[in-house]
Amino acid sequence: MMNSFQRRSALKRMSVVGIAVAGMALLFAGPAQAAVSDETAFVFNTFSFLMTGALVMWMAAGFAMLEAGLVRSKNTATICLKNIALYSIAGIMYYLVGYNLMYADVGGGFIGSFALLYNPSDAELALLGAEEATDELVGAVVDNGFSVASDWFFQMVFVATAASIVSGTLAERIKLWPFMLFVVLLTAVIYPIQGSWTWGGGWLAEMGFSDFAGSTIVHSVGGWAALSGALILGARRGKYGPNGQVNPMPGANLPLATLGTFILWLGWFGFNGGSQLALGSALDATAMAIVFTNTNLAAAGGVVAAMAMTQILYKKVDLTMALNGAIAGLVSITAGPDLTNHLLSIIVGGIGGVLVVVAIPMLDKLKIDDVVGAISAHLVAGIWGTLAVGIFGGGDIVTQVVGILAIGAFVFIVSAAFWLAIKYTIGLRAEDEDEEAGLDMAELGLEAYPEFGRGSQRV
Repeated sequence: MMNSFQRRSALKRMSVVGIAVAGMALLFAGPAQAAVSDETAFVFNTFSFLMTGALVMWMAAGFAMLEAGLVRSKNTATICLKNIALYSIAGIMYYLVGYNLMYADVGGGFIGSFALLYNPSDAELALLGAEEATDELVGAVVDNGFSVASDWFFQMVFVATAASIVSGTLAERIKLWPFMLFVVLLTAVIYPIQGSWTWGGGWLAEMGFSDFAGSTIVHSVGGWAALSGALILGARRGKYGPNGQVNPMPGANLPLATLGTFILWLGWFGFNGGSQLALGSALDATAMAIVFTNTNLAAAGGVVAAMAMTQILYKKVDLTMALNGAIAGLVSITAGPDLTNHLLSIIVGGIGGVLVVVAIPMLDKLKIDDVVGAISAHLVAGIWGTLAVGIFGGGDIVTQVVGILAIGAFVFIVSAAFWLAIKYTIGLRAEDEDEEAGLDMAELGLEAYPEFGRGSQRV
């Protein structure tokens, strides 16, 4: 079975058909061991990108609901707006410049092409504009192995996921438009450049760095960006006392946060399963089923481990820790969900669940205010999951460490520089009185739950 680099780089070099052909003889196996046609493989590959991409897009709803449930009610509408806005910005910026920076002409280097826009191929345009779909026109399109637009869509929804991680950490005290400016930088420049190093066939790919679906390339990137922002932005007013005490600021709607976690869990099947990058053969179908199974088991392991840890440490089970345990398990397995030993997936996810329970209070001791626990669930678990490929999978542990450090340093430094530039120009943080009143009224002039707030007392 090919590793993630081989699959991603082969895809970008327009040779995904080679992946599918390797297992085609097994599909619809009969006495003659017949293989599906190239056009059929093209259809299945494209369908896989579109449907699994749609599942990943649904994760945007999961992040919105999780974050809306874990912030206080006076900030609910703002966090919902940020999530739908960042998804929209991610799509536009990845179309304008991001995709080409990540995948066009990387050639073992550090960055792709600065060419603007990403549109259908000449072969696809010729087929769409022809009066008759001749064998020659169809063949030119099918040779690519998948529809160009389907690939762009699948890659784009990953970018939005990285941005969603940042919004949860910095909630309740960052101003709306400065945050949106950072999303532009993250989705147009930061994410695509570091992604080109591996998935675009860049220098980390040449070294053999392995990250199947993005424990580091997606989740740790969001985590590093969030960590740099949290350090520069500072904690919410009243979160930490003068003597080091941590003052709880519980979320307003835990059922909503639970629903968001289930949505994320469902979307992750597209996130990891779609990263098989082909569905035109029995080999790929079998591999995708294994990825689905491992993804589910790792999430379950994360939940159970987080529950056990909170019972041991606090004598009570914490729902929010269990929710983050699920996410940490999912993040942990994302770098290597192609393990054929399913028991290992439970172990990988379970360790992720333990780490998130340890990391969240540790960040509080350092006075790093992470509203939803995203740094712990995405950065810490992302690092662990990437290392796990070198421990349980086929990756080299030294190469995995190099990849983690290189991507982390790049994302953290560039993000911090931009956060500081915003802070000392247009301003980054909401005014004290606006933070106290809630960003819903300060930024949007409305309330998410008016019948329970000030609005309930208006005549």
